[in-house]
Amino acid sequence: MRRVVPQRTTSWARRAAVTLQRVGLTPNMISVASVVVAAVGCVALVLAGIHDGGVTRVLLLLTAAVCAPLRLLANMLDGMLAVEGGMSSPVGDLYNELPDRLSDILFLAGAGYALAELPGGVALGWIAATLAVLTAYVRSLGAAQGLSNHFEGPMSKPRRMWLLGLGCLVGTVETVLPGQLPWGLGLMVALALIALGSLVTVLIRLRIIARELNARAAR
Repeated sequence: MRRVVPQRTTSWARRAAVTLQRVGLTPNMISVASVVVAAVGCVALVLAGIHDGGVTRVLLLLTAAVCAPLRLLANMLDGMLAVEGGMSSPVGDLYNELPDRLSDILFLAGAGYALAELPGGVALGWIAATLAVLTAYVRSLGAAQGLSNHFEGPMSKPRRMWLLGLGCLVGTVETVLPGQLPWGLGLMVALALIALGSLVTVLIRLRIIARELNARAAR
């Protein structure tokens, strides 16, 4: 069972998927491209933390903010080509899962390093990245037990990316209006919300999986 993504049924998404298929791109190639996008976002975030401010930091934060939804777009289109386009492959699940986990680590750890000058910034980034990966691990663990993929919980992948993008946009305001807002506050709050939401998501999914396993054993 796939995550429900309403945008899959839109005309623009269908046209984009058909266009990618016509030019010869495969779902696995798009999955790899999503990691490249995440790597660009990661580098932009790290460099934004190094720069003291000004136009350069704003451009870097905007780059990271754009990369977050681009990653989601790639994740949607690779699934559309695989399922609706009939281009699934024997190793498709590997390309579907591993790039997603790498992308989470790159984005969230990168955001932590953007906050390297703030106390606990780097640690918060790694905590958020670890918990984000755990949400998917728990889901896959349930599926490995013969259960459905469970996407319940407040901090899904799209929400992680939109929160991160919002944190980057707040960072541009902090840069343009120095002294009004302390630099890094937006990203720090975004990472904290992602970490907390991911933890709650892990606990919710574990509870659901445990309940289903107990119910199956009681039959």
